[in-house]
Amino acid sequence: MAEHSSPSSHPGPGFDPDSFAEQPEALLQSLIERIEDEIQTLQFAAFDQADALRLGLSLVNLGIDRSLPIAVDIRRKGHVLFHASLPGATADNDIWVARKSRTADRYSVPSLLVGLRARVGGGRMEDNTWFDQSRYAAHGGAFPVYVRGTGAVATVTVSGLPQKDDHDLVVEALASYLELAAR
Repeated sequence: MAEHSSPSSHPGPGFDPDSFAEQPEALLQSLIERIEDEIQTLQFAAFDQADALRLGLSLVNLGIDRSLPIAVDIRRKGHVLFHASLPGATADNDIWVARKSRTADRYSVPSLLVGLRARVGGGRMEDNTWFDQSRYAAHGGAFPVYVRGTGAVATVTVSGLPQKDDHDLVVEALASYLELAAR
């Protein structure tokens, strides 16, 4: 993925999932807990194709405003509801989108959380021989769309930034969208 960055909504030192250096387990646990809280907080009352369009356009606008080289994708069980590729994004981003989206869809949690949970105790998801890296990516950027009382019904994915920034951009857009919907 590209090595561009965006302002994170969670500044300060923290666990860096892109680093191969040893990092404190407490930082990893803190990031896992933050994402688990996001799952509980970012819940829709309902989600349809009109919501997918509005959410996708919101992400596109964030990307344009910040000159981010991202691909944005929203899909429901393989059915693409929204897809856009901004200037600087490449065909590789579409491959990452598909792999990260598949991961979030399969596990019904954000793709970053899948990768982080595997790192507890020092491992990596990619170390498991059963994890097919040609089809799945335990990297940040795909977040399930949760409907209260139903569970995950779709997946919104961003690719083009470092994985934590991809994740944070999706979370920012989901939070803004849900805040507007609540008004």
